[in-house]
Amino acid sequence: MLDQLQEELKIAMKAGEKAKMMGLRNIIGKIKAAQIDKGETLTDEESSKILKTAAKQLKESIDQYQKGGRDDLAEKEAFELTLLEKYLPEQLSEEQIRQTVKNIVKNTGAGSMQDMGKVMGATMQELAGSADGKIVQKIVQEELSS
Repeated sequence: MLDQLQEELKIAMKAGEKAKMMGLRNIIGKIKAAQIDKGETLTDEESSKILKTAAKQLKESIDQYQKGGRDDLAEKEAFELTLLEKYLPEQLSEEQIRQTVKNIVKNTGAGSMQDMGKVMGATMQELAGSADGKIVQKIVQEELSS
């Protein structure tokens, strides 16, 4: 994944796309920092986890900038998020998540909000990286309260 990002950075540099270069350098920097901390090359799965964390941080930053009236900074973060999303696994639709949650609720025999932790744990393990935790939490709450 790192090689792919660096190749895209070279293309952006040749094309003179400054915003894309800055975004890619930021992403590459996060992966390289984690690689240095680990002391060896990261697997694609580990790189994906780092990118997911970065995407979550960017989404939170965008939200905060928009609330603060800083649309210029929100746009910059949104652009970096679009660059990052190309390297993340495709996210499941709400309907696909809902179906998985329904199956887990049925299989675990969960029937109330007291079972939320059990259902959330099983759901997040099964969906591993292909669903946003906030969306899963919302759906689990809806399913257990109905």
